[in-house]
Amino acid sequence: MNGELKGKKIGLFIPCYINAVYPEVGIACYKLLKSLDLDVDYPLDQTCCGQPMANGGFEEKSLPLAERFEQLFLKYDYIVGPSASCVAFVREFHPEILGKEPHECHSVQYIYDIAEFLHDIVKPEHFASKFPHTVSLHNSCHGVRELGLSSASEQTVPYFNKVRALLEKVDGITVKEPERIDECCGFGGLFSVEEPEVSGCMGHDKVRDHMSTGAEYITGADSSCLMHMQGVIDREHLPINTIHFLQILTANL
Repeated sequence: MNGELKGKKIGLFIPCYINAVYPEVGIACYKLLKSLDLDVDYPLDQTCCGQPMANGGFEEKSLPLAERFEQLFLKYDYIVGPSASCVAFVREFHPEILGKEPHECHSVQYIYDIAEFLHDIVKPEHFASKFPHTVSLHNSCHGVRELGLSSASEQTVPYFNKVRALLEKVDGITVKEPERIDECCGFGGLFSVEEPEVSGCMGHDKVRDHMSTGAEYITGADSSCLMHMQGVIDREHLPINTIHFLQILTANL
């Protein structure tokens, strides 16, 4: 464990859709942090961060949720969650939603996606996991362009990818990336509801791009993107599956 984390308390933020649809990802996040000898607490009365309301044009409806989130996690030194999308919403939009009056937003200063927390703060040298498979890494839009989990292809900057760097600390794994390295999968939350045909075509193209790497799995840091692509895979009976990168890091825990 990074010495700077000794005595620090971590509040685990599990987004509502992960809690309801992918609880195994939340469990993997908790198990991994505990395995790294970190002091982790999961507040049982947490709820939605307010992103669906704000994205739908009802930002005022997300205010009480933002206030609740702020108070619930106030006592923690770090807030960590397994969803780039939800973490980005808290970091980027909670300060504005919480009001124009002088306000020091605790959450925005201390919230991290689990990938950036592991890569930037914990900095483990190795994970006690084995995953003898080839995976194709999906870079979600929020992760790339709001949290900086990887370099963006439209920018002239040196390549980096924090999720890939973590995965490569797992024994037996082979990590590849598709040709269109950070092209959207087409989910986009409400976009997939309002433009289902376009969303479905984008998902089909993205899955095919991942399959061209020869991978057995598509992996990434956002369950929402993986869910969208798994839907394409299931409908088209394609020979590939999705798996959250935390499930790979905890494969032997």
